[in-house]
Amino acid sequence: MNGALDFRPVVLVSGILIATLGVAMLLPMIVDLAAGNEDWSVFFASSLLTMLVGFSLFAATRGTPKGLSTRQALLMTVVSWVALVTFGALPIFWSGVVPTYTDAFFESMSGLTTTGATVIHGLDNAPPGILFWRGLLQWMGGLGIIVMAIAVLPMLQIGGMQLFRAEAFDTAEKILPRATQISSSITLVFIGFTVTCCILFLIAGMPIDDAVIHAMTTVATGGFSTKDLSIGHFNSAAIDWITIVFMILGCIPFVLYVQMLQGRVRPFFVDSQVRVFLATLLIATIIAWLMAHYGEYHLGLDGLRFAAFNTVSIMTGTGYASTDYGIWGPHATSFFFVIMFIGGCAGSTSCGIKIFRFQVLFEAIRQHINQVMYPHGIFRPKFNGRPIDYRVIASVMSFMFLYVLSFGVIAFVLILTGLDTTTALSGAGSAISNVGPGLGSIIGPAGNYGPLSDEAKWILSAGMLLGRLELFTILVLFLPRFWRT
Repeated sequence: MNGALDFRPVVLVSGILIATLGVAMLLPMIVDLAAGNEDWSVFFASSLLTMLVGFSLFAATRGTPKGLSTRQALLMTVVSWVALVTFGALPIFWSGVVPTYTDAFFESMSGLTTTGATVIHGLDNAPPGILFWRGLLQWMGGLGIIVMAIAVLPMLQIGGMQLFRAEAFDTAEKILPRATQISSSITLVFIGFTVTCCILFLIAGMPIDDAVIHAMTTVATGGFSTKDLSIGHFNSAAIDWITIVFMILGCIPFVLYVQMLQGRVRPFFVDSQVRVFLATLLIATIIAWLMAHYGEYHLGLDGLRFAAFNTVSIMTGTGYASTDYGIWGPHATSFFFVIMFIGGCAGSTSCGIKIFRFQVLFEAIRQHINQVMYPHGIFRPKFNGRPIDYRVIASVMSFMFLYVLSFGVIAFVLILTGLDTTTALSGAGSAISNVGPGLGSIIGPAGNYGPLSDEAKWILSAGMLLGRLELFTILVLFLPRFWRT
């Protein structure tokens, strides 16, 4: 990392993304206009300001070389996410649905990181444009997360993501043009899933405005709802099962869907990460079903439906709620607390530690045990049938350690703000795993983050970003060496 850091490519990309966000604000403006809601002017003003800043940044750095160094890619990722959250909060704040900019920033961060934690009370009567904007933020965030996981993180070798490096990303200079090609294919798949999900919601009896927004937040595994009771408001088995299917689809690597469109179906069925993810989800659902049934909270097939819905929702990091599983007992509380850290597959919209890291960890432990038993044997850990580089194992180990450490620090700081232990621990876990609902009476599945202090909301916002950008992307910026010329 030698030489002065050129900020121009970072500003250029950030400017393009900010301007795009400004254009996107015109959609909820149209929604409010169609509904006869005066909040359309809020989105119009926010859009003008956002586009002005975005285009100004773009114009000031136009003609900058398109290649990105590792340092620039790291900085660009963090700066662009923070900038988008900052501007995305403007219409939420100016509309008056939240009392402070802190609340608006928290809601915007929760949206773009697809966390799903909300501070807004009275969603059932909230302006239609705001509800649509929250859904759109999660939809755009989900798409951005996939592209980041495929294009940026493997290049930066963060947390073992180099396992998924595509040949075209071997050099930093190739990242932008190749990312554009791949993201266009993924966008088509993403749109296809969203439209299909929306149509199925409509058939199941969901009103069209709710169907559009819930389709966007389901495919993005975001969890923002238009109702205070979340999906539980509709009290429909059909809607619950449709949601379950599309939450799962959102947690499978989108590259596999693109390969299927190209006629390569086999990778989808032989991918070890997908198989382990689905097996883990099945086992967790059965455990939850047994707790719901034998605790006599939800019996028989109803119990299976509620168990499957809430297990999939929490493990995938979507954060919808169809019932208050917090009343199922302390064993259920502990169970849902544990599975919120698991997450889905790499290269999907899901969050958490992610399945492949557990696979790499398991392989490393198995190899070590074999080496102890047979000191002269040669054992090589494998992932998807291929040998795992020892640097990948070290990267995953480092990530796991930092993940646990970051969780502990966030929880400790939250306790210092005056929160009880359950709220602090589950809030920290929910933020860093981008899940949404926590545990307890305040932020549990039947609660809301609104009552928390401003300090707690800023800490949780930082936790959401830290978890979404896979820790290292942010933490490396605090090293003096990163900025040294």
